[in-house]
Amino acid sequence: MANAFDVLEERGFIEQTTHPEELRELLGKESVTFYVGFDATAPSLTMGHLIPLMSMLHLYRAGHRPIFLLGGGTTMIGDPSGKSDMRQMLTKEAIDANVESFRRQFSKFVNFADGSAILENNANWLLDLNLMEFMREVGRHFSVNRMLTMETYKARLESGLTFLEFSYLLTQSYDFLELYRRYNCRLQMGGNDQWSNIIGGYELVRKVEGASVYGLTLKLLTTSAGTKMGKTEKGTVWLDPERTSPYDFYQYLRNVDDADVELMLALLTFLPMEEVRRLGALKDAEINRAKEVLAFEVTKFVHGEEEAKKAEATAKALFGGPGVAEDMPSTALPRAVFAEGMDILTLLTETGLAASRSEGRRLVQQGGITLGDERVTEIDYLVTEAEFSGGELVIRKGKKVYHRVVLQ
Repeated sequence: MANAFDVLEERGFIEQTTHPEELRELLGKESVTFYVGFDATAPSLTMGHLIPLMSMLHLYRAGHRPIFLLGGGTTMIGDPSGKSDMRQMLTKEAIDANVESFRRQFSKFVNFADGSAILENNANWLLDLNLMEFMREVGRHFSVNRMLTMETYKARLESGLTFLEFSYLLTQSYDFLELYRRYNCRLQMGGNDQWSNIIGGYELVRKVEGASVYGLTLKLLTTSAGTKMGKTEKGTVWLDPERTSPYDFYQYLRNVDDADVELMLALLTFLPMEEVRRLGALKDAEINRAKEVLAFEVTKFVHGEEEAKKAEATAKALFGGPGVAEDMPSTALPRAVFAEGMDILTLLTETGLAASRSEGRRLVQQGGITLGDERVTEIDYLVTEAEFSGGELVIRKGKKVYHRVVLQ
């Protein structure tokens, strides 16, 4: 079996690492316990979380033991990395609900029951810490002068940095120490924006325990142009099907830029690299086949094969011929509201195709809205029941976004 370090490197995951040769040797000769932390700042994982998740699964498949560390404690502070302002503080109840949502989602991908993977929550040790003992054991190892040179903190000095956020590095670093003591955890991984936090934990364990531990950062999910992937006009692409439907999830991946296909196949699927390179080398119209493989494989991984097949069939029905697919994103509205007609701007906001009436007005004026086969050009256009066929009406926004309205 290939060394897991080589697998991550070949597929493009690794950005920075401490002692790469030592770490590679360690991963090649024994089963290593490692962890990634996930602060529970939202009610669902997002597409961006697939990078750390997939990297963990590559190591898991190679016989290493992952710890999925839920940030029930660190989320009480909030990571200032990459933030120009202080994060909104969540209630403990909201954090606990988010932690439970993450737990359910992670449980779809790994087996926590047999001990081959571990699910932990840093609230178990952070919330009951004795402040004086913590500062004596941990705080004395951190130089304020050095912390102020870190981009995370330096960028915030002018706009304002609270002591609450300043302490985040200490609490996340303490996680590594605690996991080393509990599970002999030797490696922390995280996004490349977490390098300072990871180095803090790596150095703390080495100073306090004299142990050989390691840190590794992962590529962030960005396009070839350097912009963050996983954002659409509707907002974030979530892994929760109630927030981003499997169809919308599939379509997002189906529509990535040609230049991003090969890297996305390498990072987000388990396809052999020979196949990834073959698909990534396709040109012109043939690259669409590679995009279909990408969309299907990732949707299958996140939502299951049945939902992936439904999303694929829906896309083919919309883009390959006539007819309405049952799994198209839909909104049911009362038949009565169309008796005298619903204005097009209201319909666009009701279906979520426009976030506001002003956005809907812009879409119509730019020729971006089609009802059935007819383009709408007037912002005061009234949609009546007569335009529905079999109680259904398909709205197209732009070239690729379809939505079905169903009369009830």
